[in-house]
Amino acid sequence: MDPRPPAHVNLRTPDVMSHVQAQVESHYRSDLVEAIRSRGGVHRIGMTTIRLAKQFGFCYGVERAIDLAYAAAKVFAGRRIFLLGEIIHNPDVNAQMTVLGIRHLPARPDADDLGELGPDDVVIVPAFGAETGTINAVKERGCQIVDTTCGDVMSVWKRVRQNAAEQVTSVIHGKSSHEETRATASRALGPDGRGQYLIVMDIAQAGRVGEFVEHGGNADGFMREFADAASPGFDPCIHLVRLGVANQTTMLRSETEAIQQILRAAVARRDGGDESNFRYFDTICGATQDRQDALFHLLSESPDLLIVIGGYNSSNTTHLVEIAAHSRPTWFVRNFECLRSSDEIVHYDIEKKSETTSSGWLPLGIPLTVGITAGASCPNNLIEDTIQRVLELRGEAPPATP
Repeated sequence: MDPRPPAHVNLRTPDVMSHVQAQVESHYRSDLVEAIRSRGGVHRIGMTTIRLAKQFGFCYGVERAIDLAYAAAKVFAGRRIFLLGEIIHNPDVNAQMTVLGIRHLPARPDADDLGELGPDDVVIVPAFGAETGTINAVKERGCQIVDTTCGDVMSVWKRVRQNAAEQVTSVIHGKSSHEETRATASRALGPDGRGQYLIVMDIAQAGRVGEFVEHGGNADGFMREFADAASPGFDPCIHLVRLGVANQTTMLRSETEAIQQILRAAVARRDGGDESNFRYFDTICGATQDRQDALFHLLSESPDLLIVIGGYNSSNTTHLVEIAAHSRPTWFVRNFECLRSSDEIVHYDIEKKSETTSSGWLPLGIPLTVGITAGASCPNNLIEDTIQRVLELRGEAPPATP
């Protein structure tokens, strides 16, 4: 195997990007969605009003990741191209990666998965990033790496690396199984592996961490809860002295802020009002926050029901559902095919964490306002398909041509 690192290849040359943009637009653009946006996000036909959130769908980081994947397929045509896990959390987009000839590796490949890679192969790192161990293992195989990691994610990595260098434990607000959170946790160990991290899922878990910070407790019981969410060798009696809060960039800002307040207060009470052992940086990505803010605005316009479109494993999309579900009927769907009829809808239940089927979801024969938004990994063509399907089921448009 050739130990030399592969030469840098510029994928974003004008001729490559011109080709890529044409491809991407043909796959994901929607003239209808753009037209509705130009009219202030409102589309009225008969007794049906569609209201789009002001911000929805692809963000810059997602667009960049997709562009780079398409560019890699063109520039490295004839070579084997692999993707670590999913490029983004959207099944339709990931299926398109397969159409481009890109093969899928697990997000956390084992030795057998990596063993088939060689210097002629190309490996794409997804928008969420990948764990340092995985990146190092791919480099050892001599592969050409195409890194599409979002800049907002890398900003979080900078913070947790700083924590590690200064012997501050990174408390990461996120989902411990999520690719981005695992990638961030691996950076929190620092270059020498001596850094520490603890992943907290929600406010309740943060409260239990705060209780231990302030009063101590049963370390064994604590670690049973956080066994899969803590750095190797984590000892709460030692590693909860100096804390720095970071987060998975797609979490709810309000929840992250509540968590940092809980932990800041616990440190201050333990240390007699001194907060020097606590630090916090706002690392929620701008696109995530924009989409959450836009949804709050859409809800203020009182739609009768809301449809949220996106991949079921998309964190930012799930949080949009959480925001809306408290105030009105909210349906989380992958695409228009989930809208089987005016009576039956297939959707994801975020409480049960499973797909389910419900009836009586779409009223007929009365004026109705349907709000629609989508996660940052949902392309506009899927939004258009859903709008058309709603209008068809309401009798406002002809059935789509197969």
